[in-house]
Formats: sequence, structure tokens, C-alpha cells
Amino acid sequence: MKVKTILVSQPEPKVENSPYFELQQKHKVKIDFRPFIHVEGVGAKEVRAQKIDLNNFTAIILTSKNSIDHFFRVAEEMRYKIPEDLKYFCQSEAVAFYLQKYVVYRKRKIYVGQKDFADLSPLIKKYKDEKFLLPASDQLNADAPQTLNSLKVDWKQATFYKTVMSDLSDLADVYYDVLAFFSPTGIKSLFMNFPDFQQNNTRIAVFGSTTQKEALDHGLRVDIMAPAPETPSMTMALDKYIAKANKEEKGK
Repeated sequence: MKVKTILVSQPEPKVENSPYFELQQKHKVKIDFRPFIHVEGVGAKEVRAQKIDLNNFTAIILTSKNSIDHFFRVAEEMRYKIPEDLKYFCQSEAVAFYLQKYVVYRKRKIYVGQKDFADLSPLIKKYKDEKFLLPASDQLNADAPQTLNSLKVDWKQATFYKTVMSDLSDLADVYYDVLAFFSPTGIKSLFMNFPDFQQNNTRIAVFGSTTQKEALDHGLRVDIMAPAPETPSMTMALDKYIAKANKEEKGK
């Protein structure tokens, strides 16, 4: 069946040259963006209830832009004056680059990993005598605790923000040919909002094996999967699928 409409369960890209916009023009399809989940900050009082005193830490491990935003927000709420010698361990270059929003880069001790959390291991090992804080969400990937425990360093995890399912009730009577998901929580949000959701002719696109598993566990048929060797991104997977589906429909 031909693909005319797609709902991407993420915020609309802020860049003009997003591959989603190129996809839209190339195939003359309508693409809407709607986050199925969103992040809410945890207040300073709730962070203190986790027995967290920011003065006790000499290094901060930052895994995402959210972790940066919420660390500095909580620090401000706690009236904590961030010391200049505090060490920042950033999971990737993108995270380190975002840190410049809050600190003067050349005046701070910043250590940057390649991409995955495990890539930080050599850097953390080098400074194993530091006291590390990992400000994270309530749905932290298991890789981080496993890596830090294996390094036998002094570290503590704290929930600074939570992943919350969005209210999608206004979409109750709206139909899309393709729904694109990027996390297991996105799938859970679909069924929390629409417990009686029937897939029928709707194509489901998923990114990542954990999202795929959640979709299958909910009885969904996964039609589009990324990343794959030929299609490492969601937009490339959608492009390939739409080209084939619309060509077949045209040939009928």
C-alpha cells in the first residue's frame, strides 16, 4: 500500500536541511512530528531525598544534553556554586560541545569519550580517585552502571529528570500510514494513550532492537527496521520502504 502520511514520534527538527524534509519533498509525503514521550525535571528536594550532596563530588559524568541541562538546573536550585576544578566526563563530542552553554571550555577540566559509555573507561580509570556523580534519567541504560562498577571507582547515580509519556488524546481520530518509534517507551506511550490500538494497515517503523522487541511484545508487526547495514538511519530506512511501496502501488 502507498505511503502518503508519516508520524515521527519525536520533536520536529530545528535544522532546515533535516533529511526528514528532504524525504518529504522527494516522495511528496506528509510528515508530522509529535513526541510520544518528554522529559520532566526532578526538583532539588527530590534529589536531596536521594541523599545527594553536590559538595561531595569532584567529577560529573554527562551522557546527554538532558543530563547537562538538569545538572546545572539542580545545582542552581540548590544554590551550589560549581567549583572551577570540577572535572567533566562527557560521553561524546556532541555532549562536550553542548557543555559550552554553561561553562567556559578552556577554563574547565573536560574529558571526552568517543560515542558509547564504555569509551569513557580509560579516562575514568586514569582519574579513579575522583568521586563521580552520574546525573541521569529514571530510565538509565544498564551499560553505565556496569561499566562504572567494573572500574571499581567511587560513584553514585542520581535521578535528575524523568521520562514521561505524553498525552496524545488529540490524535485519537487521526490516521497515519507509518508510525516511527525510537524507544521502547514510545511504544508504551502509544498503548497507554490508545489501549485498543489496532495496527491494521498502519506500517510500524522502529529504531533499535529494544524498540523492536517492545513493539513485538505488544503484538505489533514491524515493517521498517533501522539501523540495518544498508539503512543506518531511520530516514534512510523510510526512504527505501516508501520508494518500494509507492512504486508497487503505482504498478498495480
